[in-house]
Amino acid sequence: MRVPVLLTALFVAVFSREAFVGDQVLRITAKNDKQIMILRELAELENLGLDFWMDPVKVDLPVDIHVPFDSLQDVKSFLLSNEIEYSVMIPDLQDLVDEEQRVMKARSVQPRNTDGYDYANYHTLNEINSFIDMLVAENPNLVSKIVIGQSYEGRPLNVLKFSTGANRPGIWIDTGIHSREWVTQASGTWFAKKIVTDYGRDPALTAILNTMDIFLEIVTNPDGYAYTHTNDRMWRKTRKPNPGSTCVGVDPNRNWDAGFGGSGASNNPCSQTYHGPYANSESEVKSIVDFVKSHGNLKAFVSIHSYSQMLLYPYGYTMSPSNDEAELHELARKAITDLASLYGTRYTYGSIIDTIYKASGTTVDWTYEQGIKYSYTFELRDTGYYGFLLPANQIIPTAQETWLALMTIMQHTKDNLY
Repeated sequence: MRVPVLLTALFVAVFSREAFVGDQVLRITAKNDKQIMILRELAELENLGLDFWMDPVKVDLPVDIHVPFDSLQDVKSFLLSNEIEYSVMIPDLQDLVDEEQRVMKARSVQPRNTDGYDYANYHTLNEINSFIDMLVAENPNLVSKIVIGQSYEGRPLNVLKFSTGANRPGIWIDTGIHSREWVTQASGTWFAKKIVTDYGRDPALTAILNTMDIFLEIVTNPDGYAYTHTNDRMWRKTRKPNPGSTCVGVDPNRNWDAGFGGSGASNNPCSQTYHGPYANSESEVKSIVDFVKSHGNLKAFVSIHSYSQMLLYPYGYTMSPSNDEAELHELARKAITDLASLYGTRYTYGSIIDTIYKASGTTVDWTYEQGIKYSYTFELRDTGYYGFLLPANQIIPTAQETWLALMTIMQHTKDNLY
């Protein structure tokens, strides 16, 4: 019997997708530095297939590990034998993935305009690109689309430019550089609509756009994002093959030329934090590098990630404080205070290395060293209950509160041009 082509394609799409049935996410609390070292050794055991959502870095930070079902017994026995306490944060990862897909499909619509776009739902890459085109078509005097390059697989790297005049200093915002952090791309679309809605109505945003341009890259890692929808929801990296390895992809937030290849990044192509063969090896990174250098007048750069509710500034690769640490710290404090004013969401803040861990080759370390003083990284909701699978009903609240912090940073930048 001949299987119809359409049915075959459906079969391949369904059964090529990574399944997480029985997988758990464990939250571990290390009591001392010795246990942190033991957890780091556990992370090196590739045969267990572990995915550290939150790395073992210091005693006062939780360690979250996605453990495949086949490795659960071994990992739990290992933790017990080393007297390392853990709790089950997510009892069955597939349940959350299935629920996420159910909501997406149940609310899937083809909007005629950006007013009809469902900002409270997750969307595919094609849907986001259609949104971008609609937004530009609806607001030709304020918004344009620029393509700063191509991804490894040939997808355009689309950036929205919000501008009211020529030769303005700029503010850059990017979301989705780690592809599995879906709440960031979803927030990016909300930000884009917020800008066109509030310009001319909100005096603060109007003043910013009458002085500066805003650049917004919603899907910074399109190959990875497409892959999270078709094959592996937990995919983080780019999709370029690594010569000599069966493992694919580079961590685009370890690929920048700022302490490149140092601690806090891996030289193992199979690692989630693999830094790549050389700085800017990934077109997704190199395209931003080229844009920043060609523009030459960006004054703020904000890269948005999830999860853990943090606002971070340079440095990540060195203990040396940045020259502007006092100002960056105070601005971060004000931004998270304004963020919390809406729903009471609590953020921590500080330099990358002091607040979370040493990380080399990160975006904002590089942008800061290019002279962009107001360089920040957000880690959005939550603090671990859902991790990378934040329910869609939290998208708009997350975007709303984050917008308050972004406005604080953008206003300060406008008022303190250098």
